[in-house]
Amino acid sequence: MLERNPAGDLHLVGDALSYADLSLFQLVAGLRHAFPKASARALADTPRVARLHANVGRRQRVHDYLQSPRRIAFNEEGIFRRYPELDG
Repeated sequence: MLERNPAGDLHLVGDALSYADLSLFQLVAGLRHAFPKASARALADTPRVARLHANVGRRQRVHDYLQSPRRIAFNEEGIFRRYPELDG
C-alpha cells in the first residue's frame, strides 16, 4: 500500500493521516511489545512501515496521547502480551 500510494509513502491512503495509519501504528507498537526480536527483523525488511510508524508517533497530538495517562500500557492481559518463547 505504501509503495502504491500515488500521494507518496508517508501515509497508507492519500496524503493525510487516516485511521489506517493510526491502526498500523498501533499494530506495529503491539508487535514490538509482544515480539521485539521478530518485529525488529520484520521492520528491517519493511522500512516504509517502520518510517510510517515513526512519523505517526512524532505527530504532536499522537505523542501527547502516548505520554498521557489515558494510554493503556501493554500488559500481560491484553492481545499484545509478551511471547518470549515465540520470539525467535
